[in-house]
Amino acid sequence: MSVIVTDSGFGRDDYNAPIVPLAELADGEAVHLENTDDPEQLQGRLDDLRMIRIAFPSSADGRGFTQAARLRRMGYTGRLRAQGHVIADQYAMARRCGFDEVEISDELAARQPEDQWLFRADWRAHNYQARLRG
Repeated sequence: MSVIVTDSGFGRDDYNAPIVPLAELADGEAVHLENTDDPEQLQGRLDDLRMIRIAFPSSADGRGFTQAARLRRMGYTGRLRAQGHVIADQYAMARRCGFDEVEISDELAARQPEDQWLFRADWRAHNYQARLRG
């Protein structure tokens, strides 16, 4: 199982449609990107996708953050989910890059309980770059 993290805390996955790998995407409404996939391959298809899920195989690999920001700059307005080894300390960065939610394992949720994620849920208030531009 997995846990979905949003600004309101832990929840269940409410997305029930198939999520297919990029290589298998035909007319689907949800796609899974590995952190090595090029988001440009979705150009012209973004309006048809209800969800894009981006893999985070390691908390030390930030390529998924770049992919999310690129997708938002390309005009994607649908649901954007980080999946895998994202830790609570990275939640604010994930939200600022464009992710709507994070999918973590039950094991990670047990090691980093909901209160640690909620502590970072006010991600707009602690953005030092915005303060510098201010």
